Amino acid sequence: MIARYANADVERISAVTSGVKEIREAIERARQNRNAGRRTILFVDEVHRFNKSQQDAFLPHIEDGTITFIGATTENPSFELNSALLSRARVYLLKSLSTEDIEQVLTQAMEDKTRGYGGQDIVLPDETRRAIAELVNGDARRALNTLEMMADMAEVDDRGKRVLKPELLTEIAGERSARFDNKGDRFYDLISALHKSVRGSAPDAALYWYARIITAGGDPLYVARRCLAIASEDVGNADPRAMQVAIAAWDCFTRVGPAEGERAIAQAIVYLACAPKSNAVYTAF
Repeated sequence: MIARYANADVERISAVTSGVKEIREAIERARQNRNAGRRTILFVDEVHRFNKSQQDAFLPHIEDGTITFIGATTENPSFELNSALLSRARVYLLKSLSTEDIEQVLTQAMEDKTRGYGGQDIVLPDETRRAIAELVNGDARRALNTLEMMADMAEVDDRGKRVLKPELLTEIAGERSARFDNKGDRFYDLISALHKSVRGSAPDAALYWYARIITAGGDPLYVARRCLAIASEDVGNADPRAMQVAIAAWDCFTRVGPAEGERAIAQAIVYLACAPKSNAVYTAF
C-alpha cells in the first residue's frame, strides 16, 4: 500500500535469512532505481535480528535518499534497534487483533465455501470459537492453524457431523492453553507474583512463577528487564553486583537464544531472590 502511494519499487529482505551480502545487493538495486528516477522502499522483516553493524549499514543510504527504510519487529525497538537508526525513523505500533476480531476470522473461515469449511459437516460451537480466540493472543494465523488441526482430528458423531468441542482444543493446545488473555491481566498477575517472591527472598517461589510465565508464552526478555529493575529498586546497594548479574542474563539470552537464555534468566532470578535487599535509593529518589 505504501509502495503504491509512493509509486516506489519494493525490496524485501529478512534479517533471519539475510546478511551483509543481501543488504548490499538490495542497496545496489535501489541505487540503480535512483539513477533511473525511481524510488525504492526497503522492507526488512525481523529487523531486530540484525546486529549493530548490520543495522548501521542502512544509515548512509537512508540519509542520501537511496532507500525508504521500513523495518518490522515483534520486539521493543527502544531495546533492540540502534539509537542512530531509530533517530532516522518513526515508530508505529501495530496492535494485536482483539478476541472479537479473531472470532470474526474464525466465523469467516467456517462460512467460506472456497477456502474454508463452508458447506462441510463441521460445527464450531460458540464456546470453542471463543476459547480459540482467547488462546491465540491476537494471532489470526495461529487461530486458523488451530481450527484446521481441530477439523482434522475431530471424530464424526452419530449425526455425521464433526463437532469441534472445547475438550479437543485442550488436547491440542496442551500447556499453552494457559496462555495470557489479550488485556494482559493474567500476565501482570504472574509478573507481580514473581516480583513479590524475589522481594520476599523466596527463590523457589520465584522460579515457580517464572516457569508459569514461560509456560504460558510470556516474553523472557520482559522478565529480564524486570530483573534489572528489581536489582536496582529492591536489592540496590545491598549488593551492587545484582545489576551486573541481571544485565549478564539479559545479554546471554540475546546471544544464545531461548533454550539456554531462559536458564540464564532463572539464574539471575535466584541470585536476586537470595541477595540482601535495600530499597534506600528507590525510597530516597
